Amino acid sequence: MEKLKFAVLGCGFWSKYQIGAWSEIEGAELVAVYNRTRSKAEKTAAYFNIPHVYDNAEDLFKNEKLDFVDIITDVGTHYAFVAMAARFGIKKIICQKPMAPDLETARQMVKICKDAGAKLYIHENYRWQAPVRRFKQIIDSGIIGKPFKARVSFLSGYPVFDNQPFLRELDHFILTDMGSHVLDVIRFLFGECNELWCHTKAVNKGIKGEDLAVILMDMKNGMPVYAELSYASIVEYDSFSTLHILVEGEKGSVYLGPGFEIRTTTRNGTVPEKVTFPTYPWAEPDYIVNHESGIHINRNILDDMTGKDKAENTGEDNFETVRLIWACYDSAKTGRTIKL
Repeated sequence: MEKLKFAVLGCGFWSKYQIGAWSEIEGAELVAVYNRTRSKAEKTAAYFNIPHVYDNAEDLFKNEKLDFVDIITDVGTHYAFVAMAARFGIKKIICQKPMAPDLETARQMVKICKDAGAKLYIHENYRWQAPVRRFKQIIDSGIIGKPFKARVSFLSGYPVFDNQPFLRELDHFILTDMGSHVLDVIRFLFGECNELWCHTKAVNKGIKGEDLAVILMDMKNGMPVYAELSYASIVEYDSFSTLHILVEGEKGSVYLGPGFEIRTTTRNGTVPEKVTFPTYPWAEPDYIVNHESGIHINRNILDDMTGKDKAENTGEDNFETVRLIWACYDSAKTGRTIKL
């Protein structure tokens, strides 16, 4: 089968790992990269042996014959590049998470693609982390019985504001950043939400947005889910680049904890298992759980493009995660429970 040809827009920090993940998959060929700072595009092209480099996105679309495009730019540019790709007749468009800087922009992105007859995918990778996929398998096996309660935690003291000072100036931070991951994983594991309540706070000094959020959700399957997100935590087991999850069921519980260990407990005792990962030259060993997940989501999207499988992370599906993010902000602002 002939490989699908694609281009990448954006050669910033995350592009190395996204492109690296594509390099592990048969069936797709990266033929061009764009970045507004040409030197960054040239560096990426040299590393991955990509033939064509652009610092003007419209020139890329005019000159290249593409089956799809992968947009890996900052969230503020997502709408413009998705609209541009659709205008140039690209029928398969992948966009980095979070989809958009606000709910209405996300709605318009989905509409633009629908009106153009294009398929929009959102690169929301946390549900594709190997420990999360295995965790769902255990829940679905029935070994802990019907789940009745869950807690999903992201607690980290990673110095994000030191490494990326611009984050201090964002009006909205942790819910748009990590909330995209956490809320999407909750939807993946437990389905949709009936209503939620959220409290946010800025703990680190001198930041405009929130770096702490706690969310209580009532799911449509009848179970409560408690989510906690923090970039202000000093804890024994920092969960940067992953999640810790506890689910309790009628016959037992299952816990995804430090070191990618999953512990399943029933009345017969606790059975531990540890999720391990291959190594890749483009991935960082300390963050392999996150980097490796890109292979799985990219393969799922490619399988959808070629008719082999259905993509999980479509624009329409991810819009439901975006709705949850902005419902959380509404709740935090008003103090009210928000019905979905």
